[in-house]
Amino acid sequence: MATLGFNFSIDGLDDDTLVVREYQGHESIADSLDWQGKPCFGFRYQIDLASRRDDITAEQCVDKTALLEVVRNGEVLQRVHGIIRRFSKSDTGHHHTFYSVTLVPSLERLSLRHNSRSFQQKTVPEILSVLLQEMNISDYSFAVKKDCAQREFCVQYRETDLEFFHRLAAEEGLVYSFVHSEDKHLLLIIDNRDSFQTMDGEVPYNVLSGGATDTMYISQMTAHTQAEVSSVSEQDYSFKRPAYNFAQSAQADSIDYQLASYEHFDSPGRYKDDSVGKKFTQTRLEYLRRHAKTATGLSNHSQLQAGVMFTMSEHLDTEMNREWLLVSMDHQGTQPQALEEAGGHGETTYANQFTVIPSDTVWQAEPQPKPQVDGPCIATVVGPKGEEIYCDEYGRVKLLFPWDRYSNGDELSSCWVRVSHDWAGAEYGIVAIPRIGHEVIVSFLNGDPDQPIVTGRTYHANNTPPYTLPDNKTKTVLRTESHQGSGYNELSFEDQSGSEKISIHGQKDLDVLIENDHINDIKHDHHLTVENEHFTHVKANDHLTVNGEQRIKVTKNFSQDIGGSLQQKVSSLTAVQAGNAISLKSGAKIVVEGGAELTLKVGGSFVHLGGSGVSLVGPSINLNFGGSAGSGASYGGSSPTKPKVLAALENPDEIEDLASEASLVALATQVKNGIIEPVYEVITEVLPALAKLDVAAKEVCQKQGDGSCGKSDCECLNNA
Repeated sequence: MATLGFNFSIDGLDDDTLVVREYQGHESIADSLDWQGKPCFGFRYQIDLASRRDDITAEQCVDKTALLEVVRNGEVLQRVHGIIRRFSKSDTGHHHTFYSVTLVPSLERLSLRHNSRSFQQKTVPEILSVLLQEMNISDYSFAVKKDCAQREFCVQYRETDLEFFHRLAAEEGLVYSFVHSEDKHLLLIIDNRDSFQTMDGEVPYNVLSGGATDTMYISQMTAHTQAEVSSVSEQDYSFKRPAYNFAQSAQADSIDYQLASYEHFDSPGRYKDDSVGKKFTQTRLEYLRRHAKTATGLSNHSQLQAGVMFTMSEHLDTEMNREWLLVSMDHQGTQPQALEEAGGHGETTYANQFTVIPSDTVWQAEPQPKPQVDGPCIATVVGPKGEEIYCDEYGRVKLLFPWDRYSNGDELSSCWVRVSHDWAGAEYGIVAIPRIGHEVIVSFLNGDPDQPIVTGRTYHANNTPPYTLPDNKTKTVLRTESHQGSGYNELSFEDQSGSEKISIHGQKDLDVLIENDHINDIKHDHHLTVENEHFTHVKANDHLTVNGEQRIKVTKNFSQDIGGSLQQKVSSLTAVQAGNAISLKSGAKIVVEGGAELTLKVGGSFVHLGGSGVSLVGPSINLNFGGSAGSGASYGGSSPTKPKVLAALENPDEIEDLASEASLVALATQVKNGIIEPVYEVITEVLPALAKLDVAAKEVCQKQGDGSCGKSDCECLNNA
């Protein structure tokens, strides 16, 4: 007859301090529910103990490592190493005090910290390692064969570290089990069947043994097949490829026993890359089909543990004699002879029930529900020290969330976060980049904390509106702030009845380009003050109608250069007064005609022409002798400087056309020592743009009124 016994020890107590009365245990690959419906994270054992000591305290046991052993014929066949999660002290009998403990993996420590934080550009194994190390868990190992992509922004949001751990592992297709030894339990995180432990030898099936304990065997085995999802299809969206739907699908095989039309479709699939989407879709199919083919059984084999593959033999159905993977188990052991005063009698017993799947089937953990952000939240725009505006080519910004205790409030605080604009099209719309220090309202696509998007802006006690409120409640204001300066640009609307006004403030320049007509209709006064110079260039005709007076005051010279004729019509009086001289000079003739009379007067002498004759009056009258004729002054005015041409500065072709226009008579250049210098001041505004755009400077016709030309080889001289 085989001998069977259980040992239990707690670190810090003598090995023989406690004896096992009975225990129940549950094990599984990844997380599951135990026999009481409580969450189990790899394993959970409830162990009833007895001790001759009545002074064992919780401080000696809780959170300490412990070891349960199953011993058969003096050989340890099974070890369960873990930590004490719960300790209970009960009654004291004649010789013993009764205790009970709950033994769990150290992984369960992660369930005791609830947190919100973000990870950037890390893979899931890297994130899981951080969570484990922060809880001082070093006994873990990864056996991962598939590539795990870096996650741009991965948020733990209002969930325990363990919930976050399970959620990420399940999304990535990672499961875990434990390898127990005398001094530790190794957390093994894997994504392939080859990394599970394999039991040596075969486990016999023996339905006729009648419960004898001399040998270890499986006494009952029932296979189950059920219809499940036959395919999975998923889609997603990325703003970087807006026309692509990232469609992925995975199809189950060996499903002749069911319809193939049971499709599971989901969108968004929570991926932004085809390779990741393919992996996620296959993982989802494997999870949804994990119960398609299973088997349950009973045994007394104490070496069976979750995460172990074994081969069964001696079953009458040869299809059952194959390799299986244990996915969950319930253990039960009793040791009544441990207590003398209770009249302990009977033998030590051990039994288990289990669930297995064919070893060539993939077992995936149940995905944990992803936390949903209930609504918008507040965040602050952040960036590098010394910057005021920090964005990428898509206008995305970096944010500091109020729940993030780990970030430093700089450009590393978050991923790039998209910004909603009031209007957004193909190279048109409204762009206003939130600046560092601005408070923004953040929403989350589909409630996903990994996908924030800025949907609004708001003022706070430090960032206040440009005008005090409610004093200026009737104003609608668009005010910017000069980058790396103290000025601002502003467009504001005053809507107070009787005081309505539109105000524009430009800190420096105002450029207006109208591709067609520009019409202003001012119902009252128009005031224009130019502190420096005013330039106007009308390339066609200029029409001006003044229904009342027109007054012009020029404190210095007034020049007019008219390429054609000057026509003036005055209904009443034309009066010209010169402080020094009036000169009229014509290349051909001058005609002065008065309808009634014409008078030329100098001092006391005059010539009077009237309808009745001509009168010459003077101290003396000389005909053909004496005196000399005066000379009319030539035009000495200055040509106007042309204004900066906004459209031309933006269009190189238009600048080249501008350079060839005859109206730019002054455009003549010469080359000195390889440097282009303007000859005439009029081109100084246009020439820098010509040089910047590599437009060749050229000398044009400079023909004067007398027929001369400053360009010696000009064609106009040949046509004279």
